[in-house]
Amino acid sequence: MQALGRFLAAIFERAFPILKVAFEVGVVLAVAMIVFLIAREIVGVRFSRRRRGAARHTPADWRPEEWRARALLEDADRLAAAGDYDRAAHLLLHRSIEDIDGRRPRLLRPALTARDIARLDAVPGPARVAFMTIAGFVEASFFGGHTLGPEAFAECRRSYEAFAFPGAWT
Repeated sequence: MQALGRFLAAIFERAFPILKVAFEVGVVLAVAMIVFLIAREIVGVRFSRRRRGAARHTPADWRPEEWRARALLEDADRLAAAGDYDRAAHLLLHRSIEDIDGRRPRLLRPALTARDIARLDAVPGPARVAFMTIAGFVEASFFGGHTLGPEAFAECRRSYEAFAFPGAWT
């Protein structure tokens, strides 16, 4: 047993300088990887802001197809006709978010609220106002406990039309 112990000790004594260098190289690589990941995130944020600014110049293609917008309005009108104005307005808001995300998938982040989305520079002013109007009614209904009536839904519907149809994105 002592002979085996001496044999292993001799191997580790000769391998120790190599193991020491391998450990130091591993530490340097780990630090370099962390620096790389941090730098990539910083650069990614910078470039994504530039892309958002560039997207502002061609916003007309963001609007949903007219047939999809009309179908959505029909669905919302059916809910409103049944007296469910809250769900109808909520549907308009969610579809507006889907429309933006479908056209520019990298613009929206999961943590963004409707207010955050409405503040994005890449969303043109008139569309932003329309989106925020819908979001305000839905927030009052969903989080504030207020029940929407026909007037509130009509305002949401007009706002969605302004959001989805020509004029708001030019």
